[in-house]
Amino acid sequence: MAHAERRNLGVKVYLTVWFWLFVLSFSAYFIDLLNLPFTLKAILLVAIALMKAGLIVAYFMHLKFEKLNLVYAILLPLILLIALAAGILPDGLSALLSQKIQM
Repeated sequence: MAHAERRNLGVKVYLTVWFWLFVLSFSAYFIDLLNLPFTLKAILLVAIALMKAGLIVAYFMHLKFEKLNLVYAILLPLILLIALAAGILPDGLSALLSQKIQM
């Protein structure tokens, strides 16, 4: 019975998570308005998106109590994304460099 009660999160927890999601969304909006370099802005926005995804997966998908699944749900897609970007990066760089040489 204690295991079932542990999974029953109160309204206070959901309101706290909603508040932090709001703060993260608000900060992402203002980061977009700032005149930051593109790469810094992109890194900050991706970091905020990952934090928001972690909160949503942990609390609203109830994976907070399943630590291994939470790690798999967040880290494996990120690792796959990095691997795919690393695979495409050489082609993109060669196309960019050949375009600059021709100009």
